[in-house]
Amino acid sequence: MAKPLVAPYGAWKSPITAEALVQDQVGIGLVAIDGEDLWWSEGRPAEGGRTALVRRDASGRVADVIGSPWSARTRVHEYGGGSFAVVDGRVFFANDRDQRLHTVAPGEDPRPLTPAGPWRFADAVVDRARRRLIAVREDHTPGPTAPANTLVAIPVEGGHPGVVIASGHDFYSNPRISPDGRRLAWLAWNHPSMPWDETELWIGDLRSDGAIAGARRLAGGSGESVFQPEWSPDGVLHLVSDRTGWWNLYRHVGGEMRPLAPMAAEFGVPQWSFGATTYAFASATTLVCTSCRGGVWHLSTLDLTSGSLREIATPFVAFSGVRARGDRAFVVAASATEPPGLVEIDLETGAQRLLRRSSSIVLDPESVSVAEPIEFATTDGATAYAFYYAPRNRDAVAPPEERPPLRVRSHGGPTAASDGSFKLAIQYWTSRGFAVLDVNYRGSTGYGRAYRELLRGAWGIADVDDCVNGALALAQRDRVDGGRLTISGGSAGGFTTLCALTFRDVFRAGASHYGIGDLAALARDTHKFEARYLDSLVAPWPAGEAVYRVADAVVARGGR
Repeated sequence: MAKPLVAPYGAWKSPITAEALVQDQVGIGLVAIDGEDLWWSEGRPAEGGRTALVRRDASGRVADVIGSPWSARTRVHEYGGGSFAVVDGRVFFANDRDQRLHTVAPGEDPRPLTPAGPWRFADAVVDRARRRLIAVREDHTPGPTAPANTLVAIPVEGGHPGVVIASGHDFYSNPRISPDGRRLAWLAWNHPSMPWDETELWIGDLRSDGAIAGARRLAGGSGESVFQPEWSPDGVLHLVSDRTGWWNLYRHVGGEMRPLAPMAAEFGVPQWSFGATTYAFASATTLVCTSCRGGVWHLSTLDLTSGSLREIATPFVAFSGVRARGDRAFVVAASATEPPGLVEIDLETGAQRLLRRSSSIVLDPESVSVAEPIEFATTDGATAYAFYYAPRNRDAVAPPEERPPLRVRSHGGPTAASDGSFKLAIQYWTSRGFAVLDVNYRGSTGYGRAYRELLRGAWGIADVDDCVNGALALAQRDRVDGGRLTISGGSAGGFTTLCALTFRDVFRAGASHYGIGDLAALARDTHKFEARYLDSLVAPWPAGEAVYRVADAVVARGGR
């Protein structure tokens, strides 16, 4: 084996090209189980961004169910998710081009269920007993008011845009029918709350004519965020709530919410899109769940009889799309050294089988930089969190006295989080000799409600402080070159980047990708889902317009 070439940090020859970042990549989205078959949605940049529906049958044969130009994507809440539901081999999906619901079975051509019109649909479930779908509908009929969101019932024969069965809230999600078909649970919330601020869990009885009777709120509201209500196979309603300050698991029994495995960990995620699942039932007595502790995700089984939580040892540090059947879990999982893939996991042994890779690129393990979780002091006596990636390349080494340049990453959202899983976009830089700091600034999820609320009224301030202090902490620890610090981010992370470059003299350069640059314009003109998001991050609009004007004016004149 040849000796590594001595070259300055940042000048190493990398096996990762810019083209490789977008070629041969797919995004594995919603996962569903239908009998012995496994279904999932697959975003394909190489096909113009089309979202395919893929089915893996009991024999292991994998095939697309819809071909081009069909694309299973919904635009409800603009961010979509929850684009399909499947039962008995028949799938119901929202088509991106016209936002109509369609249905198809393997070997058929799709046919429309809903008529053309100003409607969008998401998060559908199949009501077998009444031969209908129950879905979230967003009505974009032109008018002076914002689109109307409701729960609607749509006959499987089609031809109807849906009969409204629940209305009155600004937003709806997660309609879930009990196994006996007699009850419906769902989430609802109102402006100015975002779903991670406050949601309400509702339940109602489904009458024989399909209407809801006796609708009542079971949990949520008053500063409580409820996430992913699900019925167990024996008809017990489960959910995730942050009523203790952490998104923990609960079940509703005897009129009470009973905690399951309470701990300082997050069993939920911010509901930016429909269809997010962090737990699933393997049986009536076994629940498969994922939880985040210190920014790292873990997979466990929870015995609902004894209450014991057993972690399953895996190489993975990030999970999504959790489903389960019998002694198997099916998850989208990523490790520190491998990109996300659809994985089957034996719940007893922990043995894993990769069913679908998200990337065809395979790197030499000796050239992969593994994330290191770090903590550092920041302003107001707080502690912030990040993942540090050191430069690494099997074929290159820097002079011994040199320290690497640092690229700080500021994630979007801003209510989101970075994890320590393999990301080709980070390895692109580390393999060239750059260090990377992926910051979970105050406001990020994964560290409890109190931490994510530290960004309230402080966007562009606390997040910037954390990115600055994370970079300076590494320089003070002599791990990076304090004279070569840079920052980048997209969307909300782009706003953080612009603020850091404008108000602080720390970073030598930065890259704002589609970053927010006019807060007042965003507050006035954004879509309904996040129309009141800035009320908490900046100030209520329009009452707090003066705050926006001052901030925008300062940014416009370069912080002077």
